[in-house]
Amino acid sequence: MVALPLAMWAANRSAPLVLGLSAAAFLAAAMAGGDIGPLLRRTLAGLRSSLGLALTAFLAWALFSLLWTHRPAFGFAAWAELLLPLGFALVIAASAWFKPERALVRALAICLILASALMWFEVQSGLAQRIALGVGKQMSFIFNRPVIACLVLLAPVAHLLWTGESKRVADRLLAAAAAVAVVGIVLYSESGAAKLGLGILILSWLLARLLPRLALAATALGFAATLVLAPVIGQVADRALPPVLYQQTADAHSRDRVDIWLSFGEAIAARPLIGSGFGSSSALQTHPVAEQVSPPRRWLLAVGHPHSAPVQLWTETGLIGAALLLAAGLLFLRKLGALSARELAPRLALFAAAFVMASVGHGAWQGWWIAVLAAATLWFEAGRHLGRGAEHG
Repeated sequence: MVALPLAMWAANRSAPLVLGLSAAAFLAAAMAGGDIGPLLRRTLAGLRSSLGLALTAFLAWALFSLLWTHRPAFGFAAWAELLLPLGFALVIAASAWFKPERALVRALAICLILASALMWFEVQSGLAQRIALGVGKQMSFIFNRPVIACLVLLAPVAHLLWTGESKRVADRLLAAAAAVAVVGIVLYSESGAAKLGLGILILSWLLARLLPRLALAATALGFAATLVLAPVIGQVADRALPPVLYQQTADAHSRDRVDIWLSFGEAIAARPLIGSGFGSSSALQTHPVAEQVSPPRRWLLAVGHPHSAPVQLWTETGLIGAALLLAAGLLFLRKLGALSARELAPRLALFAAAFVMASVGHGAWQGWWIAVLAAATLWFEAGRHLGRGAEHG
């Protein structure tokens, strides 16, 4: 768990493996301690909660949608890629063995600094080390995923070190150093999604600290509105955004994204209720639904995914899938609403930043992304064991 940022730097899809190895270790500890019975009971309790039921219902609907996808085997692999990190995180949480000392939080902060420095060094050197080793793609965009992973993990690290009960100067200096390193690599990277996520993280954190109820309501409204408008977001952006904005954000491929959303929007309109089947976005141009997309836009269905989680959600699972995840997200936000402003702020900020990044960036169900979010959640939950009371979510 501590080494996750460095693992993502070395191999930018490795987060599910790290989380899986961690889950195996905690499961082995539970078995050795005769704690399997309580682990199963805690797992079932989590699944029976309102949030657990909503997520389970979505996973069941996603699996059922494989009946009408054009590549069911690939769709099942995508479904498993989503399920496994969630299962690993549930095992770790239910084991009740993830109770790190503050020293491990400090170690995670150091790993964030090291990972950021290593990414900067590699880009500065033209990826000479990877070229010499002949491994992976020798393009700087390969660091987009680890940069996002560092940004996501920075939220619990900064919170746990800065607001700890002891409020040690050394911990606050380390939190500040980690923040400087991660912010620096985000701004230096090619990831437009990470830059946008950083801005949302900072603004949401400040707003939630000062006006927690307003921040929570605004986040819930923005989340719901984005999901509801996803089928027509391409049309909205195409009509509302001025050409000069596309010119200023050309490096982030903003115009390309809008064109992609327009294409996938037509595919959603063709099957609005049930979608085209889970995992179908990866080759939607070969799906029968592509015949109902206008020829000028049909070719963009081959991009692999619509670069927007809400659009992908609607494309693959339709209104039913979108409604289930909308319910899950609102239930999660309601749970956060029970926290104090100090505890709400970092969690709400991460929720907002993660949703915004997923809405303009990578594929919705990629395992590395789910695993990184799950890891951040586990670190937040671990904060209850660091001597700061039990007011956590």
